Amino acid sequence: MRKLLIIGGVAAGATAAARARRLDAKAEITVLEAGPDVSFANCGLPYYIGGDIDSRSKLILQSPESFKSQYDVTVVTETEALSIDRNGKKVRALHKPSGEEREYSYDSLILAQGGKPLVPPLKGVGLDHVFSLWTLQDMDGIDDFIRTRNPENAVVVGGGFIGLEMVEALRKRGLQVSVVERLPHVMPVMEGEIAGFLQEELLSYGVGVYTSRSVEEISSSQVLLDDGTRLRADMVLMSVGVRPTLKLAIEAGLELGDAGGLLVDQYLRTSDTGIFAAGDMVEIEHRINGAKVRIPLAGPANRQGRIAANNALGIPKSYSGSQGTSIVRVFEAVAGTTGLNLNQARQAGFRAEAVTVHKEHHTSYYPGSQQVTVLVIYDRETGRILGGQTAGYAGADRRLDVLATAAAAGMRVHELAELDLAYSPPLGSANDAINMAAFAAENRISGYSPALTAAELDQFVQRHKPAFIDVRDYFAFERSHVSGADHVPLTHLAQRIGSIVKDRPVIVYDDTGKKAHQALRQLVQAGFDEVYNLSGGYTSLERHARALGFSHLHIPLLQPEEKSLEGSSEEENELAVQESAGTLSGHGTLVIDVRTPEEFTFGAYPDSVNIPLDALGYRAEEITDKNREIIVYCASGARSAYAARMLRQMGFSDVKNGGGLMDMMENLA
Repeated sequence: MRKLLIIGGVAAGATAAARARRLDAKAEITVLEAGPDVSFANCGLPYYIGGDIDSRSKLILQSPESFKSQYDVTVVTETEALSIDRNGKKVRALHKPSGEEREYSYDSLILAQGGKPLVPPLKGVGLDHVFSLWTLQDMDGIDDFIRTRNPENAVVVGGGFIGLEMVEALRKRGLQVSVVERLPHVMPVMEGEIAGFLQEELLSYGVGVYTSRSVEEISSSQVLLDDGTRLRADMVLMSVGVRPTLKLAIEAGLELGDAGGLLVDQYLRTSDTGIFAAGDMVEIEHRINGAKVRIPLAGPANRQGRIAANNALGIPKSYSGSQGTSIVRVFEAVAGTTGLNLNQARQAGFRAEAVTVHKEHHTSYYPGSQQVTVLVIYDRETGRILGGQTAGYAGADRRLDVLATAAAAGMRVHELAELDLAYSPPLGSANDAINMAAFAAENRISGYSPALTAAELDQFVQRHKPAFIDVRDYFAFERSHVSGADHVPLTHLAQRIGSIVKDRPVIVYDDTGKKAHQALRQLVQAGFDEVYNLSGGYTSLERHARALGFSHLHIPLLQPEEKSLEGSSEEENELAVQESAGTLSGHGTLVIDVRTPEEFTFGAYPDSVNIPLDALGYRAEEITDKNREIIVYCASGARSAYAARMLRQMGFSDVKNGGGLMDMMENLA
């Protein structure tokens, strides 16, 4: 009978135990867990505090009793491993409730002790209103503090995954929350434009965001930052990182790696051939560049536990590494990353570039369409996908999984462009945002449509002093634009192309990069030598400016839309649509905007009346004078041409198609 001993019983350890039993029905399997709980859902802790998960018991995946009855695995909780006798293959452990030291022998040993939250040595960090979140007991302490002490203000120190999840949880519990991040933006692993999307969501929900700042001191009611800012804080959550639990391994003489974790080979074997390790305490090979890294995430930990069990029982199975795929939801906003970010890719020696697209997560004509952002990082020389990031209110998770698969498979940009992805109007588009991002990457690589990302723009502006051409509509330009940019709507570019300077580089931009691509091709074919599309358009530019700012160009930032955790009712939304519809009474020329209410609200011709094309058939009956002069317009002129034909068929005698909104505004000028 083979003896398998596992130290640590949460993600990797619990998975290893269950896998080992499925592989060997006769093995004697024992798990030592230093804490009081085994196999609990630590990723779910913030969602219990925030009220999304209403039952604490749902977080308990297994108990010592269920492990015994289901797997015939002996789990001993509140038992801390003190030392490993590698020669004698024994572990000395302390059973904390009784104070008794016990000895456990093994044929194979798996270390799965995970990590612990980093707690910096700050003044006041030991006060009773300062917390970290790692265990069920931590969760209970935070929940009890909120219920019994009724704090009004909280400061979350650290803008990573757990930190942002706790920001949401504490806001849902009614607290005013500030988040402090010492690096330039929250979610430092993500690109600035993706982080900017999250930061805008935080601001929309009234969260204070303090980046590039550190905590100096914590007092009973305040947090002092290194720039002198004082934040009110009835409670503080520390979430600045995780350190691996290595004391036992170090004292046993096991080898550590350069990344600071326990060193293991492809079989998750340590420097002792009888000892294996998995989870947050180990360093593994990054799947994209082969570097040794620590990736403390639940997914890799579970898979490593499974593979460690195989090898500990003499059934060889190699681990191919991880690429750190991870995702976070902050209120309604979702953002994720996989593989290398742009800086990591360049540091690894790749000739890395990136492109960004913003596209509807399903067809725009099907109700509920939301914009999803896809940022792809690739090697310019080989076209290999090195990583990517996604963001949005719907569909970001699906696109991230596609990018993760593509990066793991070593796919090239052209293969991503040709990928067949599921399409149905309620679920996707004929050319998905993934395909569109790959098209943009192909165009950048080939030089067909040269591009610059928001992250590259500052340095380019400093060196080349380019001209900016804004091809958006009048209202978008009026709301916010690059200072010094010339406004040339795409519909008027051909007529005004002679006024654009040719003696320096030209950067064209629109909202998302799609229309700017059309403008770029027009300029190139008109003889312009150096034209660039701003990848991701003004959307990416604004998000990057919010997260990191620019040194060499000015981007006015609008106040984020205020959002409420309660949301708005359907009645309020219906009233807003009705109010935007306007009135048809009166005399003289009647200008009808046949776009949707959402388009109309964004900007419209002065004194126009909004009648969406779909409503024109019955709303036209409200126009009593069929000889009245009527001008109809839409975004481009296509829907208004249809509307003009409808009105004529209904007996209206003086109907003109005004074309697109920009045509109308040009005539107004």
